[in-house]
Amino acid sequence: MLGYLGSFFLDSICPKSMRETITAALKAATKAQDKRRMSTLRLISAAIKDRDIAARTSGKGESTDAELLELLARMIKQREESEKVYADAGRAELAAQEGEEIAIIREYLPQQLSEAASEKAIAEAIAEAGATTVKDMGKVMAQLKARYAGQMDFAKASALVKERLK
Repeated sequence: MLGYLGSFFLDSICPKSMRETITAALKAATKAQDKRRMSTLRLISAAIKDRDIAARTSGKGESTDAELLELLARMIKQREESEKVYADAGRAELAAQEGEEIAIIREYLPQQLSEAASEKAIAEAIAEAGATTVKDMGKVMAQLKARYAGQMDFAKASALVKERLK
């Protein structure tokens, strides 16, 4: 009884880790028999376990939530590419399936920054790093990744930083 009440109390005060959130969502999807959500959440869970095993073999601990956000962003990019390939090949049902998976994965990412907010964040990071040349790009990108993990597309951000530092 105390465990249940304790976890209820803690859940309302402390946010869950990414792992706990995905595990709870997988249990809920299983109970609801939502097959698409179940399979997507199982894929996410497997990717997280693979990431943890790789980290353990290299002597690191469990992946942090920021690293897991990067993992989810990478999974979305993979599915967007697959969706485009399927659509170009005339496989609408497979493209729709990839689109559904993208929507499910996006639910676990924080809200993406708008273009204007990304531009502002990049300008602030450049100013704080004191970056003046392209050689300082690594410092700027490190600051952006630390602050905005999962909130911006770092490939686009990298191109914008490079453009500003030329």
